[in-house]
Amino acid sequence: MGEVMPFLMVVLIVLIVTIGRTIRAKHAREARLSDGASSEDTLRLRHEVTRLNERIQVLERLATDPRKRLSDEIDALGGPDR
Repeated sequence: MGEVMPFLMVVLIVLIVTIGRTIRAKHAREARLSDGASSEDTLRLRHEVTRLNERIQVLERLATDPRKRLSDEIDALGGPDR
């Protein structure tokens, strides 16, 4: 029994440290989630993503159109001053 005791103590220490780190990581993750974006921020970000997706669609359309049409669209983007 005297030979098993140091090994058992090491195993218990490792187990306690592992459980402690797991609990700490769980609390840290929960704190990050609770400090995360509010619903207002979420709506703002969704609106921004929608707007960026619309811009990407326009750029894709411009990139895949024939040269003449591309040139006309670019000129139209310049406004009436061009």
